[in-house]
Amino acid sequence: MNHPLIHRWKSLQSKTNTCLCIGLDPDITQLPSGYSSNVTGLSHFLKDIIDASITQCIAYKPNISFFEAYGIEGLTILSDIIKHIDQTVPVIIDGKRGDIGNTSAMQAKYIFDYFNADATTLHPYMGLDSLEPFFNYQDKFHFVLGLTSNPGSKDFETLPLKTNTTLATTVIQTLSHWNKTYQNIGVVVGATDNKLTEARNINPDLLFLIPGVGKQGGTYETAYNAGKNLADLALINVSRGISGAVKHKQSIKEDINHAIQVILKPL
Repeated sequence: MNHPLIHRWKSLQSKTNTCLCIGLDPDITQLPSGYSSNVTGLSHFLKDIIDASITQCIAYKPNISFFEAYGIEGLTILSDIIKHIDQTVPVIIDGKRGDIGNTSAMQAKYIFDYFNADATTLHPYMGLDSLEPFFNYQDKFHFVLGLTSNPGSKDFETLPLKTNTTLATTVIQTLSHWNKTYQNIGVVVGATDNKLTEARNINPDLLFLIPGVGKQGGTYETAYNAGKNLADLALINVSRGISGAVKHKQSIKEDINHAIQVILKPL
């Protein structure tokens, strides 16, 4: 896959020797000591996480819902931290968007033109016309939900079809076909070995964004080995396993460094 962001991620992988993507899911009730329990404290905490980790990861993934929960102030924080990252590593806004065409066009404009994100997450249920406004941002990257490991994934994703396959398999096969045209499509796959192996067997080259490592039970080493593509690249997301390891503002750098070292295994 020849895309500028793929080249950036490979370059960062070489520099950091990781495929770590750090999730930013801010929660005022979970702030460590030393930070004020308000949106100002939240902003300082997120910027401190970034400052302590930016040389040890290849992407950040802020989940927009955690910012939306604090209204306009929360969205201002999201804009500020993206500016704080300052293109040092790519930013994936986890928005799980995808609606009828004209609505998706506005969603894409919001994420890419307003926030200047490098990538986002999408859901595929409404088909190509709901995703194409995103795909048409050719310099951006788009991770579409494929095979997740939440308990409810069995409700739809693993339903058997008359073609002797599952809905999730059909989604990933279809994304593979679309990617021949757009060259900027990846897949969200949960961090369990069986899910990753199943998805990887469908297509060896699609880039996977892999949530579920750390507090959710997945391991970095397993996720990388099962989820890497032909270029030995994957984006392995850890959120609470890093932010939740911080005990106090004064020790944030040491706490994050220790958490990352515990999570990571040599590639």
